[in-house]
Amino acid sequence: MTSLALLQLVSPALPVGAFSYSEGLEVLIQNGSLIDELDLQHWIEAELQRGALRLEAAALNPLRVQLQRWEQERSEMPSELMSLDGWLLALRESAEVRAQQGQMGGSLLQLMVDLGHPLPQPVVLAWPAAWAWAALSLKISELEMVEGYLYGWVANQLSAAVRLVPLGPTTAQRIQQQLLPMIREKASVLKDQDPYTLWCGGAGAGLAQLAHAELYSRLFRS
Repeated sequence: MTSLALLQLVSPALPVGAFSYSEGLEVLIQNGSLIDELDLQHWIEAELQRGALRLEAAALNPLRVQLQRWEQERSEMPSELMSLDGWLLALRESAEVRAQQGQMGGSLLQLMVDLGHPLPQPVVLAWPAAWAWAALSLKISELEMVEGYLYGWVANQLSAAVRLVPLGPTTAQRIQQQLLPMIREKASVLKDQDPYTLWCGGAGAGLAQLAHAELYSRLFRS
């Protein structure tokens, strides 16, 4: 059964600023590469199957293990945690998306401080590591942690699409529902995989994210 703590983390009311990012979706819509519901669903499916998102999801459990060790030992930040956090950030080609990962991660860590769950030491971690810390602190299971990460990313993409495409909220909800089996399947596989052994085929996403900085007018920060 899904924990209420997970519902809190995937809530659109979570104050991390996710609503202000499109991760390249705005570019695809402006240049006509994505024009309707079917295009959007195919794009999201491709990212779930081949994008950098997969590597981040697979890294959540290793990040959680390192964070738990750090919390228990109360020593310096583990080098493995620093290395994995930096590696995931380096996978993102766009400076805008790297800034997004840092801003959202910092906002979530600050929220956890406000809720009584500070890190052993104040440090800056990107979004995946911050998500792993929140899941550990709120006692969310490993599988639900990965499912929630993927579900939240899909929900944010759909939220951006509602504002950019002629796409109503009912259509967005229909796409989210249709993607639930894929989210569950990917989460169950990725939670036990080593992120360093995975590949990323998200070249199209990377190019769209890089091009976002050159848009003349834009609604989103990435």
